[in-house]
Amino acid sequence: MALLLISITTVQLGSSIAKDLYSLAAPLSVAWLRLGAAAIILGVLTRPKLTGRSASDWGWVVGYGASMAAMNVTFYEAIQRIPVGMAVTLEFLGPLGVSVALSRRWRDLLWVGLAALGVALLGFSPGDLDPIGVLWALAAAALWAAYILLAGPTGRRWSGVDGVAVAFWVGFLGVTPIMLALDAFPDPIVRVWLVGAAVGLLSSVIPYGIEMVVLRRIEPRIFGILMSLEPAVAALAALILLGETLRPVEVLAMACVVAASIGVVRTARRRPENTTEAAAEEGL
Repeated sequence: MALLLISITTVQLGSSIAKDLYSLAAPLSVAWLRLGAAAIILGVLTRPKLTGRSASDWGWVVGYGASMAAMNVTFYEAIQRIPVGMAVTLEFLGPLGVSVALSRRWRDLLWVGLAALGVALLGFSPGDLDPIGVLWALAAAALWAAYILLAGPTGRRWSGVDGVAVAFWVGFLGVTPIMLALDAFPDPIVRVWLVGAAVGLLSSVIPYGIEMVVLRRIEPRIFGILMSLEPAVAALAALILLGETLRPVEVLAMACVVAASIGVVRTARRRPENTTEAAAEEGL
């Protein structure tokens, strides 16, 4: 569980750093830099084995890479128009939906409900939100749900973090033609490229590598509830790095999502480790 907390922290620090870069590069350009940096770093570190792969192996990793790249682009478009904490709150509807859809225990539904209350509180904000930004965030939510469901099967077919490395190359190569068509490549400014690479390390290399490992060991619905920490961490990172202030209702929302995360961790620890026993207890 500690690994997942590291993943959550780094990805949200990366999001705020990326938004701070928008004065020099467009969101699509920053997303492309993030994907490229992650693809290169992971490719060098892992050198994934590409030969002897089945069509099914490639199908899963291509779907995983496409959903991951599209999620990055849509989220970056969203935070250009609405606050980072709000964008993450809306995006969290994706994994929360996965948790609800896959839950078979009423206790898990209670934790989902508490997390949902936190999301609702964090999402309560005076004034109107940019509707385009909201739509981008909701698109990112749907893609995040797809990422969660595709990551597990991909990780079982690709050893280590090979699947993550290949997926980033899929995403990077998929976005590059769009960059060409829109002439959206970043200007040759050293700071832009260096910070873009740092964003790739913080928001992609570290968290996605960790999550690929974690998703082999826990169920997608457990992962989804644990990710309820995302809105709180995003708001805190935005406060520190971007000066986006927090209100009392947001602090209360953080308390709800943290409590939900603690609750689901305690529930997971009480479950039997033997697969047969777990299946019997689940009524399968």
